[in-house]
Amino acid sequence: MTSTAQGPQSGARTAQPEYLGHVIFIAAAAAMGGFLFGYDSSVINGAVEAIRDRYDIGSAALAQVIAVALIGCAVGAATAGRIADRIGRIRCMQISAVLFTASAVGSALPFALWDLALWRVVGGFAIGMASVIGPAYIAEVAPPAYRGRLGSFQQAAIVIGIAVSQLVNWGLLNAAGGDQRGTLMGLEAWQVMLGVMVVPAVLYGLLSFAIPESPRFLISVGKHERAREILEEVEGKDIDLDARVAEIEHAMNSEHKSTFKDLLGGSFFLRPIVWIGIGLSVFQQFVGINVAFYYSSALWQSVGVDPTESFFYSFTTSIINIVGTVIAMIFVDRIGRKPLALIGSVGMVIGLALEAWAFSFDLVDGKLPATQGWIALVAAHVFVLFFALSWGVVVWVFLGEMFPNRIRAAALGVAASAQWIANWAITASFPSLSDWNLSVTYVIYTAFAALSIPFVLKFVTETKGKALEEMG
Repeated sequence: MTSTAQGPQSGARTAQPEYLGHVIFIAAAAAMGGFLFGYDSSVINGAVEAIRDRYDIGSAALAQVIAVALIGCAVGAATAGRIADRIGRIRCMQISAVLFTASAVGSALPFALWDLALWRVVGGFAIGMASVIGPAYIAEVAPPAYRGRLGSFQQAAIVIGIAVSQLVNWGLLNAAGGDQRGTLMGLEAWQVMLGVMVVPAVLYGLLSFAIPESPRFLISVGKHERAREILEEVEGKDIDLDARVAEIEHAMNSEHKSTFKDLLGGSFFLRPIVWIGIGLSVFQQFVGINVAFYYSSALWQSVGVDPTESFFYSFTTSIINIVGTVIAMIFVDRIGRKPLALIGSVGMVIGLALEAWAFSFDLVDGKLPATQGWIALVAAHVFVLFFALSWGVVVWVFLGEMFPNRIRAAALGVAASAQWIANWAITASFPSLSDWNLSVTYVIYTAFAALSIPFVLKFVTETKGKALEEMG
């Protein structure tokens, strides 16, 4: 499911203005999967403390309910490509939309804790599928001249989905009088928070019927005439359709389908470049970024912040995440991937260290002292900003560019799997670690942010301005 490479005789042209609006609509519709990815990943933030109270469970059990969705994410991401190659990208999106919808309904109306965990796995599977299908489909449909910009729709949709979920949670909490277990629409407020995802999930499913199948998939199953129609639809009437179809066929026939065996070598079982990719993925997660999106409301409440204010802070953090992502999209091709990663690491060290310092103070009347409370709040936003403008985007750019062509797909799969595993480790461990010592927990995250600096300096090679064929 890689994007179409350039063949020997390209018939592609820049999409004509009258077609560009339609192409943007197609890319935006596909990126709704990214919106749901972000929304479903972070909506649980509003329900953490209510779930703990409703089912009277400890931090370890709570962590497993929150983190179990990541198992579904890993399986969904691992299988989505094969599913899409068999039944098509659009059908895969529709399956994902159904799973998102089922997960929303099931999570809002659980019979027991195990039932809630099961529906979170279903939602995780949908997230995993969306994380693969959206970017692949956009790359295959977008005109070459606009592929990079349209491809960024997926990341933008993810961070917008995170922000919207926090805004919705905050609004629903206010409607319930500030009580996560308060009655709202005949349910507890946290149940409504999880159930609202039905709306974007259904919209995603409806939009999937309004966009065309990928020309690449159609050609792979012998539907050349339909592929020509879609190429004309997205690139204009003046292109050489026969040349474009031939170009896509040439790229597909010349692709090397990498396997895990291709990654073996070097002194530590895998090729060094694969270990570097795994390292980037692990560092991206071990700085604790998903604590900010899964647990921030519970975190602020644990240091004495009012629930309504804690939900509002989660929303403002999400806005900062969007701002940082936009900054990264602007500068990643201007100053390079490696400098941006280093800038982000330094900023994250400062933000996390300040949080660790603030959380080291004893609570007074159940709250952090005023000065430390404000420093913790500002530092949390600084951390998210520097992550978003660097590692949040740069790691995915690196992983898409750094591997040699012959092993790219397999190496990217291994690195992405490492990222899901690292995500699970942080998500599952935070509640217990924070109960033990919140300050030390943030010292650990600070240490990983600091270690990422020498890692990037020593092992990571800049990929800005290099053709994919140059990666060796």
